[in-house]
Amino acid sequence: MPFRGILQISLGILLAMSLQAQNVAEQEPMSEKAQKSYKDALSYLHLGMTSSAIDSFKKADKQESGRCTACQQKIVKYGIQIGDWRSAEGAARELVASSQGNTEAALARYQLGLVFFREGLAKHKDDLFAQAHGEFSTAIGLSADFPAALFADGRALSYLKQDDAAKARFEQFVKGKTDTDADRARAMRYISQPELARARMAPPFAVTTSNGDKLALDDLQGKVVLVDFWATWCGPCQAAVPAIKKIANKFQGEPFIVLSVSVDNDQEKWKEFVARNEMTWPQYFDGGFGGAMAKSFGVQAIPHTFTIDADGVLQDEHIGDTAIEGKIKKLIAKAHDLHAAQKSSATGVATEH
Repeated sequence: MPFRGILQISLGILLAMSLQAQNVAEQEPMSEKAQKSYKDALSYLHLGMTSSAIDSFKKADKQESGRCTACQQKIVKYGIQIGDWRSAEGAARELVASSQGNTEAALARYQLGLVFFREGLAKHKDDLFAQAHGEFSTAIGLSADFPAALFADGRALSYLKQDDAAKARFEQFVKGKTDTDADRARAMRYISQPELARARMAPPFAVTTSNGDKLALDDLQGKVVLVDFWATWCGPCQAAVPAIKKIANKFQGEPFIVLSVSVDNDQEKWKEFVARNEMTWPQYFDGGFGGAMAKSFGVQAIPHTFTIDADGVLQDEHIGDTAIEGKIKKLIAKAHDLHAAQKSSATGVATEH
């Protein structure tokens, strides 16, 4: 899946977080006709026919006289996903108009802000980021305890290059998060390096490997990370194991780490395969394509690798191709340059004092 897909998923996660955090129930259609159209829409989604699904959700909402908030929520979500900005914005405005109470109003404003933000990324237009900021700010004003809106507003402000204001939003966000929260670590990175909030960052993750080691992307700052999605039942994945092993061994001792993520469903079979093939680098069992890692990276086909630089920026991805050694070598060289620059800067500061 291209970089765009990962960004869509990240925004989808933010939307899911907001729904859960705000505890807002979706109203599904009640009339028989609207229920049929709604079920048709779900069937289209299952078949991957997203545009047809949106049309059916619209039909169900119309048959329900504009009271199907579940339809509107899904039009927003999938409209953002395929870049149907008119449909997504229209549904979000419906949610704003029909919202009751501060909680519902805050969520609706947040969703409208997400539409503007995603459209701004697609069209590279500052006025859309400004509109997104306006909606996120309104949402926060209506519901101060709204982490997803704080985080999203920080990003919108970053794209507007209002770094001080963006830092303030990220600082508000981290206050409500525990030290082990992956999103908190990401926000801390944005506070220290505002320009990263404008980069194509890899999705944050925090996992415990088969050896019991805890790995979080934002704790690996300064290291190049290769995330390798695979499964024991996948023939091309099995064929790629020697290449991944070669890379892990060749760059051992460098600012580099390989994390292999299994989408197997049988954990015991996975453990046996890893041991038998001496896969000694970090291994993580994600439990199928529905696992948290696979979903956050948008993985639908394997083998699938993602190369992440020392700043956490997503640099490259490949499906069914392990010819990545050259790219990794260049990124490791840049990581060494980054370390040298940081060391020189620290020495200079110490000398001044």
